[in-house]
Amino acid sequence: MAAPMRRRATGQVSGENIVIEAAWMYYHEGRTQSCIAEQLGVSRATIVNCLQEAKELGLVRITLAPEAFTGHRLAEQLRERFGLAAAYVVPDDAAGEEEALMRVARGAAEWLPRLLAPGDKLGVSWGRTVYEVAEAMEQTRTEDVSVSQLVGSMATPYGFTAEICSAHMAMKLGAKLVNLHAPAVLSDPDLARRLRAEPIIAAQLEALSHCNKAIFAAGSANHESHIVSSGVATHEELDWYTRHGATGVLCGRFIDAQGRSVPGPLDDRMIGVELDKLEGLDMGLLVSTGQDKVRPMLSAIAGGYVTHVVTSVSTAEEMLSSAGG
Repeated sequence: MAAPMRRRATGQVSGENIVIEAAWMYYHEGRTQSCIAEQLGVSRATIVNCLQEAKELGLVRITLAPEAFTGHRLAEQLRERFGLAAAYVVPDDAAGEEEALMRVARGAAEWLPRLLAPGDKLGVSWGRTVYEVAEAMEQTRTEDVSVSQLVGSMATPYGFTAEICSAHMAMKLGAKLVNLHAPAVLSDPDLARRLRAEPIIAAQLEALSHCNKAIFAAGSANHESHIVSSGVATHEELDWYTRHGATGVLCGRFIDAQGRSVPGPLDDRMIGVELDKLEGLDMGLLVSTGQDKVRPMLSAIAGGYVTHVVTSVSTAEEMLSSAGG
C-alpha cells in the first residue's frame, strides 16, 4: 500500500488519493459508503464514483471463489452425467443472452488460471466467447506456460480473430506465444498442402501436437454461425455438412452428434488443429452458453474432447434435459 494519505487542512483527502483511500476503507475496512463520505468530507455520490473508478483502473479486483460455482447442484449433475472432471455454472436467471455470455466468459476467465500448472501448453481456439474470456482475464503470471493458436487466421469484422484470441490470452497469462501464421482456409487444396509444408508453418502446426490443455467454444451448425460469417465456410458448404450429419463446429471443424469429424470439402483446404489432437487432453475446457449451443456442446462432450465445462444455469438445465439427465 502507498504511504499514508496526506489530508488537507479542511480534513479532506487530496484528489489524487481519494480513490485509493475510498477503496481501502470500503473493501478492507468494511465501512459503508455514507461513513466514508462523512469521514472524507465529500458526498456519497463522490464515493460511489471513486469505487467505480477504482475498478476501472484495476486498483480493485473482485473475485468469487470457484467452489461457489463448481460445487453448484447443476455443476455436480453435469460432472456426473457426462463424466467431466469439473463444471462451472454461473447464474443467468436475470440475464439476457448477451449478459449471460459475458458472465460465462468472466467465469472461465477467473477459473482458467487455476487450471494451469507449470509446463502446460495451452491451445486456444477462436470466436466471440474465447475472445471475451481473454478480455475478461486479470493480468496474472504463470510459470513456464505456453499458448498456441489452434486455428489459422481469417478475415472477420468482429475483432475476435484467432491470432487476437491467442495473443491476448498469452499476454494476460504472462505466457509464451506460438501463433499460426497462415489462413484458416484457402481456396485451393494444393496451395494449402504446400503452405502446411512450409518450415515455419510446419513447426507451428507441430507445436499443436504438444498441447496438453485447450480452451474452445462449441459452434452451432446454422447459417448464423461464426464459421459462416467469418468466411471459413459458405452457406452452401454449411448445408452440405449438415446434410451429412454435422451438428456443431469445434475449432473450425464440423462434428456429428457423436463428436466425430465429418469429412468434407473444407478438410483439404484448412490449416489448423485436427480433431484427433484434442482427444485425451489433460484438460479440454469448453466455454459456451445459449440454447443453440446445447447440441454442439453435447456433441463435443460425446467426442471425448471435453473435461471441463463453463456454462450458464439455463444451458446446463437444457443440456441435462436433452441428454435425459
